[in-house]
Amino acid sequence: MTARRGDQGQSTVEFALVLPLVVLVVLFIVQAGFVVRDQLLVSHAAREAARAAAVSDSDRSGAALAAARQAGELSTERLSASAVMVDGDATVRVVISYRSTTDIAIIGSLVPDIDLQATVQMRVESDGKHRP
Repeated sequence: MTARRGDQGQSTVEFALVLPLVVLVVLFIVQAGFVVRDQLLVSHAAREAARAAAVSDSDRSGAALAAARQAGELSTERLSASAVMVDGDATVRVVISYRSTTDIAIIGSLVPDIDLQATVQMRVESDGKHRP
């Protein structure tokens, strides 16, 4: 096939019209990947926090927060933890909340920050009997 005389720049114009849409879709996909990564880190932090709270003898919420902060690459300023005793003090429930920022170029102004949360429940392994 030979190109007609007036069609020489047609593919360039079509590419220029579609390129912004393609870039926007790619940026959305990258941002979604970061949010999924943050959710996995929040889930891991919740498991670590629940374990720390389950073996703690005193301040379970403090132990949970300290363990969650050390569990991964989450920003400690946007991380919160709470530990609550349930089932007659036989189980501890830890809730980890985290605000995932959407700071990728262009996407950050289109999509608000996303609040992530993970809850883990674990049987208490310490009863405080071995305290001095």
